[in-house]
Amino acid sequence: MVVGLGNPGARYAGTRHNVGFMVVDALAGMLGVPFKKKLFHSYSIGKGMHEGIPLYLVKPLTYMNESGRAVREALRETGTEPQSLLVICDSLDLSPGNLRFKLKGSSGGQKGLQSIISAIGTEAFMRISVGIGRPEHKGQVIAHVLGEPKSADEQLIGDAVDRAARSVLHLSVDGPVRVMNDINKREPAS
Repeated sequence: MVVGLGNPGARYAGTRHNVGFMVVDALAGMLGVPFKKKLFHSYSIGKGMHEGIPLYLVKPLTYMNESGRAVREALRETGTEPQSLLVICDSLDLSPGNLRFKLKGSSGGQKGLQSIISAIGTEAFMRISVGIGRPEHKGQVIAHVLGEPKSADEQLIGDAVDRAARSVLHLSVDGPVRVMNDINKREPAS
């Protein structure tokens, strides 16, 4: 199951905080998968196939900081174990356009990841972080993550979204170690 983190609604659509949604939307486009929201569910979901392997694509509709509830519900509904969960989110700690793949770990301060860890009771799930960079001043973090990237950063982040989506497809076929080696050694083109 692939979960993209973000905030629902047109107001947040192109913001840095929504790169997880952007990756899952790119995957849905590659696989021709529509999203559906079932009544009383806190997420939208689509199911596709890649190389004969089923892929559930999930977008929590609970807003970033409450993503855990939606992920817990989606895991239960799909019968997915946490170790087969892949979460895609933004990272202030990576430069715009950089990607990082981890098999498990702490939230690193990312509130969506922290919500998931609290809700499912484990840090043992995969994640791809998409770099959005830090603002110049600490007091600008909220405006930065909820703002749209400008010029060069927009291109770098857009390229990273595409690379992350393609990496998810490779993950389903090649496994996590190979994808981790590929993602974590690459730097975006300048």
